[in-house]
Amino acid sequence: MARILIIGGHGKVALLLEPILAAAGHTVTAVIRNPEHESDVAATGAQPLVADIEAFDVDQLRNLLSGNDVVVWSAGAGGGDPRRTYAVDRDAAIRSMDAGVQAGVDRYVMVSWIGSRADHGIDRDSSFFTYADAKWAADAHLEASDLDWTIVAPGTLTLDPPTGRIEIDPEGRGEVSRADVAAVVAAVIADDSTIGRTIRFGNGDEHIGHAVAG
Repeated sequence: MARILIIGGHGKVALLLEPILAAAGHTVTAVIRNPEHESDVAATGAQPLVADIEAFDVDQLRNLLSGNDVVVWSAGAGGGDPRRTYAVDRDAAIRSMDAGVQAGVDRYVMVSWIGSRADHGIDRDSSFFTYADAKWAADAHLEASDLDWTIVAPGTLTLDPPTGRIEIDPEGRGEVSRADVAAVVAAVIADDSTIGRTIRFGNGDEHIGHAVAG
C-alpha cells in the first residue's frame, strides 16, 4: 500500500478519487486551501491537510510532499483570472514537480485535459487560452522531469454516473464523467505500465483497467 498525497483535495474529481484509494488500503492525504472543507475530505477516508500551494515555494512544497510515494495533482484555479490561472495551473504545478524530485517522490500523476499539447489550437483571444497554455507548460515540464509520471487527460467533464468504461483517443469532445476520471487516476496509480504516458480519453466501451494498460 502507498502513501498518496492529492493536491487539490476538495475538487470534484478528487472527492471521488479519495474514497477509491482509501478503500484500497492506501494512506491518503488531501491538500486543501479552505479549512471549512476539512469535514468533506475526512468523510471520504482521506486525511485533510490545509496548505496554500499557490503561495508555497519549492522548499515548502518539498516538506509537504516528503514521505509520500505518489503525488496526484488535481488542483486548478478554476478559470476566470488569467494571472491566477498561470499562478496555480502552471507555476505552482511546476514547483510541485521540482519539489517532488527533491523529496524523492518517484510517482507523479497529473490530472490534465484532452487537448493539452503544444498545438492545442486554442486562439489567444479565447478565454480558454490561458488555461490551455498553462496546462501545456505544466505537462511539458512534467514530461521532461525525472519523475515517474503519468498524465491523465480526460475530455469534457460531466456529472454523469460512472460507467467503468472509457475510450482512448476519442473523437470529438471526449465527454466523460468525473467519477470515471477518478477511476482512471486510481487505475494508473496501480499500473506501472502507465508510467511515461499521456492517456487521453472519454467515455467508451473498454474497461478502464484494460484501457489504461494500453
